[in-house]
Amino acid sequence: MKVGPKYKIAKRLGASVFEKTQTQKFALAQERASKTRKRGRGPTEYGKQLLEKQKVRMTYGLPERQFGRYVREAMETHGANPADTLHTTLEMRLDNVIYRLGLAPTRRAARQMVSHGHITINGRKTTIPSRAVHIGETIGVREGSKTRVLFENFGDKFAERTLSSWLTWNPKSMEGGVQQVPTTESADAAGDLVAVLSFYSR
Repeated sequence: MKVGPKYKIAKRLGASVFEKTQTQKFALAQERASKTRKRGRGPTEYGKQLLEKQKVRMTYGLPERQFGRYVREAMETHGANPADTLHTTLEMRLDNVIYRLGLAPTRRAARQMVSHGHITINGRKTTIPSRAVHIGETIGVREGSKTRVLFENFGDKFAERTLSSWLTWNPKSMEGGVQQVPTTESADAAGDLVAVLSFYSR
């Protein structure tokens, strides 16, 4: 998915949209800009919802059509909270799980890692970043990829990370998976998902 200038987009949507803008320098620049910005009419309700939609979509790096499909499927789910369903769908994508496990520094890098065939599910190579991961499936690094520079000293790097409670990982075998459905408490939502659903309900 192609995006425009990341710093310009992050100024509008927030620093959390891109990993490269989550720095103290960017935060200070935003603080200075907010003090000098002219006060005017605040955004409309529609504008707020649009902003949240773009924030969530950009955070997960999804094309408009694919993100819209996820939202519509969540809204059509019976007997479940649509916001929770959407959150679960986004978090259980393979590229996001790889990112949450710490195998990749960004979701974009995680997508490339999967696309290049470095990741397996239940021992079989998969190259589909959007694949939904299910509880009980084993996610691992392909045997032929473990010696690559990409995964060099991963055990030491992993020891410095705090793994989300809904995930499990064995640094020795380089295998892990999802042990429970992620919630907004165990995996922070990228934005106001209720506002996102309201935007698509118009």
